[in-house]
Amino acid sequence: MMRIAGLVVALAVPAMAAAQVFRLTDGNVQKRANGALALMGFTLIPDVTTGSLAISSAPTQNPDFQQTTLGGGDTVHKRLYLEGTVGTSRYDPTFVASDGVEQRDVSVKWRSVSATGGIGYDFPIAQHLVIRPVLNVSIGRVESEAAGSVRIASVRAGEDVAFAQDGRLDVYGVGGAVMLDYEDYQPRREIDAELRFTAIPLRSYGDTDSVVKGTSHANSISFWTRWRAPTGAVMLDRPLRYVLEYAHTSFVGSLDGVLGFNHLNSFGVGLELDTSRLDTYVTRARAVMRYVVGQNVEGWSLGLAVSF
Repeated sequence: MMRIAGLVVALAVPAMAAAQVFRLTDGNVQKRANGALALMGFTLIPDVTTGSLAISSAPTQNPDFQQTTLGGGDTVHKRLYLEGTVGTSRYDPTFVASDGVEQRDVSVKWRSVSATGGIGYDFPIAQHLVIRPVLNVSIGRVESEAAGSVRIASVRAGEDVAFAQDGRLDVYGVGGAVMLDYEDYQPRREIDAELRFTAIPLRSYGDTDSVVKGTSHANSISFWTRWRAPTGAVMLDRPLRYVLEYAHTSFVGSLDGVLGFNHLNSFGVGLELDTSRLDTYVTRARAVMRYVVGQNVEGWSLGLAVSF
């Protein structure tokens, strides 16, 4: 009889231990993954002001993030417009995991890479003004790994913790944009202005972890303007221009407030060097320092650009 009781106890203890699975207590991993997707959306939405950007939100203690993007667009042949953007970002949330008895902090590094291509066509509607519909195709991946030494054995981790520690989210999107583009170039000054609405639905695919499968909508409304004029200085036998910029982007759809803000304003100042005298494909090179500010966030970015 004692042997039977001992056997029952021996079987019950592993069963109780197995039942104590670590799960996240401070938020839904799907919501945090949407935050990572928001960062991806921020990098994959084509934007003429893309650059290197670091933003932190101390008042709300939102996780810091960093991103670097490279992109551009131009009317390359008659009225045919092409654009493209590639980007990478990092998102560092911290989870609290509990098995009902013990709690552990799980610091995570989520990294994303993304790319977007677009093709459009210019329809003139007034002097210096065109309307431009654009078809966009995007693809991206978010990968996570636990930072430092705090990890939870997979045999005791729920699906949400397992994803936070070592997960992957693959997405693709097919969407588009509508742009109003104004360009008025004169020797004494050059004016560019652009109003754009972009909508790119994102959907998971492939071997994405089931706990975060779903859809998202990378949508934005943006306004951007640039003023260029000669400084009076001459370099490479061409006038050196100063550059002033302003841009406003409002994030809508799934991006609205997912990282604690729903809009960004950018104020930029820089210089533009005319390199057309040189025997190169590059006709102009530009460097612009931008101050970026939004709801609870602020930061600086440096934009480097060339014209062909």
